[in-house]
Amino acid sequence: MKGLFGQKIGVGQPKRIENAKILVANTAMDTDKVKIYGARVRVDSMAKVADLEAAEKEKMREKVQKIISHGINCFVNRQLIYNFPEELFADAGILAIEHADFDGIERLGLVTGGEIASTFDNPESVKLGHCKLIEEIMIGEDKLIHFSGVAMGQACTIVLRGASPHVLDEAERSLHDALCVLSQTVNDSRVLLGGGWPEMVMAKAVDELAKKTPGKRSHAIEAFTRALLAIPTTIADNAGLDSAELIAQLRAEHHKDESNAGIDVISGSVGDMSELGISESFKVKQAVLLSATEAAEMILRVDEIITCAPRRREGM
Repeated sequence: MKGLFGQKIGVGQPKRIENAKILVANTAMDTDKVKIYGARVRVDSMAKVADLEAAEKEKMREKVQKIISHGINCFVNRQLIYNFPEELFADAGILAIEHADFDGIERLGLVTGGEIASTFDNPESVKLGHCKLIEEIMIGEDKLIHFSGVAMGQACTIVLRGASPHVLDEAERSLHDALCVLSQTVNDSRVLLGGGWPEMVMAKAVDELAKKTPGKRSHAIEAFTRALLAIPTTIADNAGLDSAELIAQLRAEHHKDESNAGIDVISGSVGDMSELGISESFKVKQAVLLSATEAAEMILRVDEIITCAPRRREGM
């Protein structure tokens, strides 16, 4: 498993570390100046100002030494790391990453086995993260920090690239949909054959019910059949195929017993979904069917419930 950070490595620090020991932290790394609103420090000479700055630097040096004493070679901080502590980390040969987004360090702590620390007085109580390799890589024109060989393997980074924001947005939406399908399949491992096979099976059963139903109710049932056929029709249209021809072939195939026929968009014909290994999540298919049916029912109910009185014309 791998992870990527969009931050940059500090000046003079190593760009590659093997067998990394990572301290993930959320702590202020600027010199401890007086930050209370309205507070003032009065001095009677410039030498005293220099003494104050020296004291601030010394306090920061002590803090950095406490961090280094954990035996780490990589320090990842949620907040900024200013020039002086960055220089101290570089002198110690430690790779320091600043201003890591909060979700980022949460994921990094998860995959490396470390915990986010904010105090450093007790190194024995701090849990460090580990990974096999940290290195700076280039993807396109961007420099990224690459963590590989992480201990836990519970998260990873997926990089999407595209020619325009619209392409990227569409790729992100498609990837999000695919990941959601995977998560639902993990929760419920049942799968169905894909390529429009479930809709054709359901449409056949509903159509047979319509033929057995007397009266106007049969028209509503037939409409449900046509709605189910919209899915394989759309699959064929999106692949640039002749949907009318393929749906007719599918109807003929599904009138045979135990047919596994569906649309093979690669060959542009009807194929056996079981042999081709095309499947989809039962949980997602069930949610789609129920959501579409409930939406149609809601529209019909609104038409029946909301009745507006006819508008009176002027002068009547």
